[in-house]
Amino acid sequence: MQLSTSSWYEIQDYLRFSDGVIIPVGSIEQHGPIGLIGTDTFCVEDIAEEVGKNINALIAPTLAYTPAEFNMKFPGTISISPNLFEDFCRQVFNSFARHGFKHLYILNGHGANLVPLRKIRNTISDVEIRIKSWWDFTSVNELRNNFFGDWEGMHATPAEISITQVHRRTIISSLADTEPEFLSKKYIEDHAGDNHGDAFNHRQSFPDGRVGSHSALARREYGIELMTAAVQEVQKDYLNFLKT
Repeated sequence: MQLSTSSWYEIQDYLRFSDGVIIPVGSIEQHGPIGLIGTDTFCVEDIAEEVGKNINALIAPTLAYTPAEFNMKFPGTISISPNLFEDFCRQVFNSFARHGFKHLYILNGHGANLVPLRKIRNTISDVEIRIKSWWDFTSVNELRNNFFGDWEGMHATPAEISITQVHRRTIISSLADTEPEFLSKKYIEDHAGDNHGDAFNHRQSFPDGRVGSHSALARREYGIELMTAAVQEVQKDYLNFLKT
């Protein structure tokens, strides 16, 4: 059930049997030579849509303009400040709370969103907020590791690009054929949450936009499996969340 294609009467009826809503949060930023700029947004939108169909959950419009300053040297990236994003999300979440929603499930697709979102979590009265990224689940990560191993990397990952290929265009380009710079596990840990520094130095360090991720390994058939696993995990987690 999509909020944006519902009437207010339908939302009023929905609130009689559920006080939960799933809010996808993505980004608009470069994803390497063959990744769509809306990759993070498309991943969470598509997963959330399937969850909504399966369990009749209400799905809010995706929050797509988010912090991505480190990618601002790549044309097409749109970034807002973490403070603005935090304030914006707080106002959106408060709107749901005012209508009687008590369980806000944030389905995230972009690492830089996590710190601002976590700051909000305990600041809205009488509302439970759960933040889950689509890659947080064991079954999803097992598939990522099986399909791509260490070449999953950090940004413009073959996993997320595979998911976008399920319903959207596949870009074919030799620019992604070469292996990117290999990143150690320590580097990945140290830069978690899209902690990549300023835009100039990031572009200098990773000139094609890939951060340790071999995007050319992406396959639509992998995306189907990854998306199926993520949908199953998210809907189970969401239903458990509603019981809290």
